[in-house]
Amino acid sequence: MTNNDILRRIRYIFDYGDSKMIAIFGLADHEITREQISDWLKKDDDPAYKSCSDTQLSIFLNGLINDKRGKKEGAQPVPNKYLTNNIIFMKLKIALNLKADDVLELMNLADLPISKHELSAFFRKPDHKHYRECKDQILRNFLKGMQLKYRKSP
Repeated sequence: MTNNDILRRIRYIFDYGDSKMIAIFGLADHEITREQISDWLKKDDDPAYKSCSDTQLSIFLNGLINDKRGKKEGAQPVPNKYLTNNIIFMKLKIALNLKADDVLELMNLADLPISKHELSAFFRKPDHKHYRECKDQILRNFLKGMQLKYRKSP
């Protein structure tokens, strides 16, 4: 999954408009323009499409955490220069204040049940012996579960 895919899906799940997306970046102390948002959200084959960098997605996810849980006092977290699916998964879990059982419920909604042990392996440090890399399929299904739970039906 590309960073742009993730940005598009989160925008769709929570039905965010451009101004809300800009505000979320602002909550992480970062200013962006409507044009930048527009270029990131375009389809990959559009000539105006621009790739969203790991740092930019990290800033957005930090802003999402601030939006959903409240901004902490003091300096904001430094955005990651390099993102893995594990880091993205963790930031979404933090933003939505999800416990392990909540995440497992979302995975079940997406028809990809996993065990608590499998789940905890994604949130370990990379040098831990039980660490497991989060593949695109897991992240995609987590986002699908989020969509099924949080997307308001028309």
